[in-house]
Amino acid sequence: MSNRGVRDWVRGAKHVAVLTGAGMSAESGVPTFRDAQTGLWAKFDPQQLATEEAFRANPSMVWDWYAFRREAIAGVQPNAGHRALAEFAKRHPGRLTLITQNVDGLHQRAGSEGVLALHGNIAQDRWLDTPRDCCNADAVAAGSPPCCDRCGNMRRPAVVWFGEALPQLVFAQAEQAARHCDLMLVVGTSGLVYPAAGLARTARGRVAIVNPEPTALDDAADAVLRGTAATVLPQLLED
Repeated sequence: MSNRGVRDWVRGAKHVAVLTGAGMSAESGVPTFRDAQTGLWAKFDPQQLATEEAFRANPSMVWDWYAFRREAIAGVQPNAGHRALAEFAKRHPGRLTLITQNVDGLHQRAGSEGVLALHGNIAQDRWLDTPRDCCNADAVAAGSPPCCDRCGNMRRPAVVWFGEALPQLVFAQAEQAARHCDLMLVVGTSGLVYPAAGLARTARGRVAIVNPEPTALDDAADAVLRGTAATVLPQLLED
């Protein structure tokens, strides 16, 4: 199947669901999860940092690692693939649902609205424990990490750590989009991380993979396009 053939599918689809992964942002220069282990952090296993247990055991170390990652992400910009998705959605309101495994916020910075961020957003924080009445913006004391100056409840990155469930409402919306789409574009994901990868296998309509390398979802696809998001998506989503 050629790019032109999938572009015709896009044009004919009443609803397009898009699932994006790390490869979507790699072209912008966002380091992948393991590529972030450089310099001071090279000796750490990211799977031992990105857990609630690690945060409770050494909150300042985990907070500082996320501060390092936030700084790296803040210095990059959305690429042509991010922009193509945002522009298509603006030209065709209601026709595209964007689901992402990425926490970098680049889709939102490109102008996409209503992004279903399955793994959260690294630029945002939330309370570690269920907030008490005293936990509010006025009570946050600066620190590494910040915490409530009254009860000590800590702020944590608003991302899904290993061992945690995906946000229930967000994932339910993603499942609905997959079940009702005419076409799902699976972009820049290895297809190894579940339950997100399972969305491609439950999609009602056609499935097209966009990835320069083979993925674990290629067998579920009606079309496989070997190319990068920044190169292929502008071609598929042009009117």
